[in-house]
Amino acid sequence: MSRKEMILDCINQAFNEEAWYPPLEQALKGVTSTQACWRPEGKAANTIWENVNHLLIYKERLLARLSGKAESFSMLSDNDDTFFQSSPDDEAAWQAVVSRTIEVHQALKQKLLSLQESELDTPSPVLPVWQQVTNIVLHDAYHTGQIVQIRKLQGSWPEQRSFS
Repeated sequence: MSRKEMILDCINQAFNEEAWYPPLEQALKGVTSTQACWRPEGKAANTIWENVNHLLIYKERLLARLSGKAESFSMLSDNDDTFFQSSPDDEAAWQAVVSRTIEVHQALKQKLLSLQESELDTPSPVLPVWQQVTNIVLHDAYHTGQIVQIRKLQGSWPEQRSFS
């Protein structure tokens, strides 16, 4: 298996192919805007919606870099600014965020498929592409775990799950 194939496999497992843990796509399945805005107690707790926006921004930034459009992506002033959400009553806005998350994931995957193996070592801008993609995969897995935990706390995670 090539490095590129291994990275793509990790991307699939983190986002849409259940293996050792639920992927992000499954963690978001059936979540309503009200559930997405629910916040556990504590100042440091983020909502599902905040976590998804946070993931989306970093994935969009990586896609812009890999597409040679990094200048079109505004620099983040503060990591905390990436955790934001709309109103719990705005179901259309929540569904748009979920759809955008899926679209950006697919676009990133397509971009990686188009790269040559040697391009994985290209710095973009400082870290090589392979390391940035690996970081995104780990980032998705970390926050997906938080999303699943939030769903368990609010009672919206299925008591029994099966997957193949």
